[in-house]
Amino acid sequence: MSPSAIAPVLDFPWAEPPADGELREIAPGLLWLRLALPYRLNHVNIYLLAEQGGWAVVDTGLGDDATRDTWRAVLAGPLAGQRLTRVIATHFHPDHVGLAGWLCETHDIPLYMPRNEYLFSVALQFAPGDRGGDMYQHFYRSHGLADPIIERVLSNGHEYLRRTTGVPSVYRRLSHGQVLTVGSRRFTVTTGGGHAMEQAMLYCAEERLFLAADQVIAQISPNISVHAMEPEADSLGDYLASLRGLIAAIPNNVLVLPGHGLPFRNLHGRACALIAHHGLRCSEIAEACRTQPRSAADLIPFVFRRELDAHQTGFAFGEVLAHVNHMLEQGTLVKAPHADGVARTRTA
Repeated sequence: MSPSAIAPVLDFPWAEPPADGELREIAPGLLWLRLALPYRLNHVNIYLLAEQGGWAVVDTGLGDDATRDTWRAVLAGPLAGQRLTRVIATHFHPDHVGLAGWLCETHDIPLYMPRNEYLFSVALQFAPGDRGGDMYQHFYRSHGLADPIIERVLSNGHEYLRRTTGVPSVYRRLSHGQVLTVGSRRFTVTTGGGHAMEQAMLYCAEERLFLAADQVIAQISPNISVHAMEPEADSLGDYLASLRGLIAAIPNNVLVLPGHGLPFRNLHGRACALIAHHGLRCSEIAEACRTQPRSAADLIPFVFRRELDAHQTGFAFGEVLAHVNHMLEQGTLVKAPHADGVARTRTA
């Protein structure tokens, strides 16, 4: 099946995003802010929700000087004379929670976040300077990455984890099924794994608004990875279960407000396409492992056919391993004998 065969027809109410640092009204009391990122995925979407006394912020952008300067300009310009009331962080990735510490401290406002996402943010905040390099050295090497590539990934590919101002020492928990009132809106909190451990999404039934974070994006699949601290995790299984849960629980005609890309409608079509996309990747891996056993590192060029920088290589490795672990769990791959310390699998 080709990628075009699984692409749904999506409705995009806006053909273009706001310029970086500009605000766009999506609905009364709901603003869309786009912040720049210094990566191939070059932006993140931030949403502001009106409530008494000011604006609640959903996600923050990176914890770097450029993002601080953009926030200062927004607060001195289109939001001049208004205040921020709280930060709602969907998950631990620095492009979503990186500036939470600074925003919360500067504006004396609370942080709302799922427990697992908050605790992992704390772990990253107090991690050693190499962000667990020894653990990742063994992890990458045991799945076939060569030492020069490992060094490149650890030095440059993990650099984004340092772009954070930390999180406050006190937070307020978001949990699955919770009803969160923000101004006149009531949101049901939905959490899902795969891209993160317990990523929060917000659904307002009255207005058919769905703040999807990175779980459902219109034109790319979010990265689904396995990490060194849980090397046998079935992250892809968690993600597919989350997508099926969204199809069952959220109406198709909601306006999806994603963490990246453009807002769109046809949630179910996009979720089904993402499920099919990962099925296609599993098929590619099964075909590659049919002729000989392969490590996760061996499989990267079978799945990612473009040149990858250090940042992308780390994500690609984690994504391939997520598919391998899921296929082992499903029984479509089996572990192959190895004597060199490198894990390999073959098609069952």
